[in-house]
Amino acid sequence: MLRHLSIRNVVLIEALDIELADGLTVLTGETGAGKSILLDALGMALGARGAAALVRTGAGQASVSAQFELRADHPVFALLAENDIEVEEPGQLLLSRIQKADGGSRARIDGQPVPVALLRQVGAMLVEIHGQHEARALMDESRHITLLDAFAGLHGQRQEVEQRWRAWQQAEKRLGALRTELEQAAREHEWLEHVVAELQDLAPEPGEEEDLAARRARMMHAEQFADAIRSMRDALQEGGAPLAGRVSGALRRLERQREQAGGLFDEVCEAFDRALVELAEAERLLDEAAAQLEFDPRELEQVEERLFALREQARKHRVQPDDLPALLEKLSGQLQALDEGAAATTALEQEVAQARDDYMQAARRLSGARQAAAEQLAAAVMAELPPLKLEHARFEVNIQADEALAGPGGIDTVAFQVATNPGMPAGPLGKVASGGELSRLMLALKVVLANTGSAPVLIFDEIDTGVGGAVAAAMGERLKRLAEGGLQVLAVTHSPQVAARADHQWRIFKEVRTSEQGNATVTRLQPLDATQRREEIARMLSAHDITDEARAQAARLLNHGSD
Repeated sequence: MLRHLSIRNVVLIEALDIELADGLTVLTGETGAGKSILLDALGMALGARGAAALVRTGAGQASVSAQFELRADHPVFALLAENDIEVEEPGQLLLSRIQKADGGSRARIDGQPVPVALLRQVGAMLVEIHGQHEARALMDESRHITLLDAFAGLHGQRQEVEQRWRAWQQAEKRLGALRTELEQAAREHEWLEHVVAELQDLAPEPGEEEDLAARRARMMHAEQFADAIRSMRDALQEGGAPLAGRVSGALRRLERQREQAGGLFDEVCEAFDRALVELAEAERLLDEAAAQLEFDPRELEQVEERLFALREQARKHRVQPDDLPALLEKLSGQLQALDEGAAATTALEQEVAQARDDYMQAARRLSGARQAAAEQLAAAVMAELPPLKLEHARFEVNIQADEALAGPGGIDTVAFQVATNPGMPAGPLGKVASGGELSRLMLALKVVLANTGSAPVLIFDEIDTGVGGAVAAAMGERLKRLAEGGLQVLAVTHSPQVAARADHQWRIFKEVRTSEQGNATVTRLQPLDATQRREEIARMLSAHDITDEARAQAARLLNHGSD
């Protein structure tokens, strides 16, 4: 519900702070008092297009804020979460807008800057404004199917249709991807066969190129390596006697003196023992290295041929040599998929056909339910029309089922249509009905569809213009019913019959304020108590001087409105 509205420097409004309650609230006042300005100001806070002309003369900027109290599970909070807007207090939401005199505008939700487009989207979820001459959500044919489904409680069936639609489309997508892949593979079939055969003959192994390069380098430098080994062996055999033998003999002589040396030679002997072990290991490794240098010259030729073949294939396919095994696996898979493509395509085609059949069955069931609900909705709206002096009007819910138009919402198009004169064909709401007729039709529709996803706040802007008596009373009674159904309803009205039905009444008026800067006209708003309401409704009845008879009539209307 809209709990608080604060307006500063909007046209004739200098400063207004309004606390709003549940139920039906009416705004009354003489023509030109500023009722439309008040709604323009609220529209700013809801994301309507701003304009520098809205800024009060002499002020640098205008500002409006609207405080809402909502259920914690209201869909608007999910929308805000999707846009990374954090709400400070669960169930509370503050929308605000600043319009500068130079044309600039700023929007905020709970104090956080947001694009005006998001503010507009949030505002549409919280407030619906209905007037005689503005576009209405109920006139948008794209929404009629959703309203019909909500009226009939078809959410579960529609959800099933949407799920089956997605399953069908996903199957179609997989089939399309497979066909594209197979078409591409078919164009390259001969090339694939040649490349796969070539790579299979080569049979590359991971890490093979690095190993071959190392072997090639070793064989190419084998002579230098052999010279180095010979030099080391010569050093170990200097004087014709092995170094290890000479060291070992000297160590034995030293050890014979070890006991008499009183520990002097202990560490020395142990160190030479370790050195002899390491020397023996070094000689063994030197022999192994020398053995590896022994090769057949043809082996170098074979290694080079293999290495160059790997590198040539890598360059050809623009990959690293180590990636050749993976490339072979990939291309082999493509060739196999092509060979098995016919069977896979047949299986997917069957899956698509089944998914389409499942969808169509669900869509046809939903279409049948909509046909039945359309008759119920039309009958409910028709029942509301006679008291609104539209007894000759005919309201229809036109449903066209066409499987060629299949979509996530089913196979139907739905349009609310009306004929206001007997014998005339029904047509779109906005093209057939006059302004006054359209207002009454919208009210009848809203009463019937009140619990079908409506915004929690409904505003009716002078929809009773040009009607009076019983029709105005009927409109007031329906506005009251909407409010009693759990919605907060605000109505700008010139009708005493409508005003008498309200739970709360505010009078809007202009006054001239005198200051040092001169005279200025400002718009004021006054909540009315019971006595003041009787006087205001009497004024609305008499149009000129308020008479005792007008007061008595106002009292009768108020008593009737409180029944």
